[in-house]
Amino acid sequence: MTALRNGLTPQQLAEQADKGEPEKAPWSQQEQLLASAVDAVRHMEWTLICLNVDKKSKRPDPPEAMRRPGAGPRKKAQLTNKSANTLFELLQGGAA
Repeated sequence: MTALRNGLTPQQLAEQADKGEPEKAPWSQQEQLLASAVDAVRHMEWTLICLNVDKKSKRPDPPEAMRRPGAGPRKKAQLTNKSANTLFELLQGGAA
């Protein structure tokens, strides 16, 4: 996949950048490390907020990681009726 991206012309890379899809552009090791650092700071900030908010207050959702090359945005898992029933049974002592 990287070889395909490296074969793109500067114009094609610019078009991909304009579309806002960083996972389709080539990233260097430095950019990967920077993205990891940004993710760590976001997670620490979220942890700090969760620790200092009232217990009765709604906690914010955890931060999403920066999109990396070759990885699309994460999709949130949907709770189906079957998995909800299984979870309910487990909570009611069905696993014992």
